Amino acid sequence: MMIGNGNPRDSVRLDAIRTASSIVLGAGGGAALLLAARRQRVSELDLVQKDHDATERRVTELYGKAADQLGNDKAPVRLAGLYALERLAVANTAHRQTIVNLLCAYLRMPFDPPSEAGGRPRLRDENRAQELEVRQAAQSLLVNHLRTGEGQWADVELNLAGATLVKLTLTHASVRAASFAGARFVGPATFRGSTFGTADFRGARFTGLADFRRASFVREPAVFRGAEFLGEVDFGVQTTASLTGAHTQTRDARRKWPSGWLEQNIPARKGWAALSYQNVPGDDIPETGSDR
Repeated sequence: MMIGNGNPRDSVRLDAIRTASSIVLGAGGGAALLLAARRQRVSELDLVQKDHDATERRVTELYGKAADQLGNDKAPVRLAGLYALERLAVANTAHRQTIVNLLCAYLRMPFDPPSEAGGRPRLRDENRAQELEVRQAAQSLLVNHLRTGEGQWADVELNLAGATLVKLTLTHASVRAASFAGARFVGPATFRGSTFGTADFRGARFTGLADFRRASFVREPAVFRGAEFLGEVDFGVQTTASLTGAHTQTRDARRKWPSGWLEQNIPARKGWAALSYQNVPGDDIPETGSDR
């Protein structure tokens, strides 16, 4: 098919039409490719979001089930809930602090340790013994993952204010912040070699050994105002702390306080002494017990 009358001008027009058609077709193809790329990106994002939502739903279901197990009246079921929470915390970093909070809340629940007297235990003591096993499992779970090294749960906070902690051994651990205010430590409480950003022991009661050797408090010294020490005490030669307002029994037990802290008998409370700070020659540690 011929366009025009064969005039040279007609040939030029034909070339222009062909060029314009190529441009239009090329632009349309580019737009189609861009649209396809955008659709692919949207599909990928939608798939990622669906995977994330499915994972969150699964974590929520497992968390809820484990929390329900902790409230069960049977000790083996409560233990199963503890270890289910541990697996969740190991696999889901984003939910780790929430799980630690739940474990701490469990340990803060009222608890009266079983009697260690001889003879056949009563049913109540048997139940308390089972609960003690669960609580010590929770303590061990936290301690094992707070110790520095492989598998450590870094940058974690502990809220154990008012908790009853039996034979706690929190050694060589690293904790961002910890509150033990009003806690009751039954048996030895060992914090040897652990590092705390901050730590609060106000009103805590230590019924057995209180071991703080080589414990360090990075941002500010640990506060022990109102704390009571009934047994042996050992802060070693490196640990600093603020012991203003702390009391100790004066019975025959080995007690080593941080540098500069001395016992002064309380006339109105026979058998008890208060801790007070006195400057030691060559020692520039202020009364707050802050690091040099």
